Amino acid sequence: MTRVDHISLTEREASVLGPLAEHRILIVPQVALLLGVSDSTALRRLSQLENERLLELQRIFKGVPAAATIRSRGLRALGSSLKPPQLNFNEYRHDVGVGWLWLAARAGSFGELRGLTTDRRMQAEDAAALAAGRGSRWGVGVGLLGSHGQPQRHYPDLTLDMASGHRVAIELELTAKSSRRLNRIMIGYASDASIDSVLYLAANRSIATRVQESARRAGIPERVHVQLLAPDGIAGAEVGRVRRAVAGREVSVARPDVEHSGAAR
Repeated sequence: MTRVDHISLTEREASVLGPLAEHRILIVPQVALLLGVSDSTALRRLSQLENERLLELQRIFKGVPAAATIRSRGLRALGSSLKPPQLNFNEYRHDVGVGWLWLAARAGSFGELRGLTTDRRMQAEDAAALAAGRGSRWGVGVGLLGSHGQPQRHYPDLTLDMASGHRVAIELELTAKSSRRLNRIMIGYASDASIDSVLYLAANRSIATRVQESARRAGIPERVHVQLLAPDGIAGAEVGRVRRAVAGREVSVARPDVEHSGAAR
């Protein structure tokens, strides 16, 4: 049992709250898969944590599974420096999709990993580094300055540090970005030597084509790999089966369970 800030957590509670801290939301079926339990058991455990005011459990849209969001008290109990997530209901489907991809990556669908980092964690670590006068570790520059004169940065949905030593950025692309914005992101990837490969998971052929064209304009078509999501891969969960180059070899990406995936952004 861990005690932080007068809040005691059992190992079982921490096994739920720890992953939840890394995401804006996780839906009940995702927590069930994470814990290896039934949906009803996962819901019961989440409800207990909600009663302790460690998380918030809500059914955001009619007909979809309940979603859990960690609260400040839950983060304090973990001893986490992360801030409570800010929910954007317009991003719900994308966030659910990223949750499924994170679970797939944990299960080895993208190959053997030594590290898996969410955009929420990346942004928090870079913000802390900036406050301490250090440079960015995660974000790629997009050639613009923010309101405080600091370079704006783009963060992928997930970053995979492969056992091979290579780094792969994962982008779940469920809606089309403007050509200008997409081109800036590609130029950022082109100028960042720490990213060896970028995998875009696109909701339709139009988006996939735009990504491929932008990668060619940036001069990195060999580093950017595009996978078209299956028509029923609604929350970005249906990765399908793709063969892509990582560390100079073909890696097979297995298709995760998508029964409860929700809908695509």
